[in-house]
Amino acid sequence: MEAYTDRTTIRNWAEDDRPREKLALKGRHSLSDAELLAILIGSGTRQESALDLAKNILKLASGNLVELSKQSMTDLIKVKGIGQAKAVTIIAALELGRRRNESEVLIRDKIKTSRDAYEIFRSTIGDRPYEEFWIILLNRANKVLKKCNISEGGISGTVVDPKKIFKISLDNHASSIILGHNHPSGVVTPSEADCRITKKLHEAGAMLEVAVLDHLIIGDDSYYSFADEGAL
Repeated sequence: MEAYTDRTTIRNWAEDDRPREKLALKGRHSLSDAELLAILIGSGTRQESALDLAKNILKLASGNLVELSKQSMTDLIKVKGIGQAKAVTIIAALELGRRRNESEVLIRDKIKTSRDAYEIFRSTIGDRPYEEFWIILLNRANKVLKKCNISEGGISGTVVDPKKIFKISLDNHASSIILGHNHPSGVVTPSEADCRITKKLHEAGAMLEVAVLDHLIIGDDSYYSFADEGAL
């Protein structure tokens, strides 16, 4: 048992192989996802090192950090050796990463292509485990005035109220808007309901002189643009 414990304890590894020391010596880019997670976890158990626990956590999300960011505290503490404190640390770190991405995107505040809009929506709802509907408000120069959450739903849908969308748009003197919602499944093909609400909002916007420029469906790492596909 002693030999097994020695083998799995990080402090007994060669210094260059320890995640903290490796980061200090070689820089953060030299570490794998598992090694970065091990630093957050801090310590392992009698049976497994922090790196082993990190690998187990990544298995929970199929090795995908986007999927990992969707895991709740309840999900994480199902991994043996991960308690509430370690789970909170992981969730907080992933949320900081998401907010950093969001801050970087908002610096580029002029929408020129659907990709620009996608980056804003992805940083906001790309990793949500349930559907949310958002809008981006633009001025005449296509600069972002603000983004607004319209509704939150379940795994397979959310309710969209056109009156709420255009009240917000008119109150903020928006010249145009871009619609966006996520599909937690990762599949970005629009449903019949998506097509209906897009047509309805596009027609309402034309009457109110608030142009609906696009509607994006956001997946894990891809998107569908109604405008790009000629469906708007």
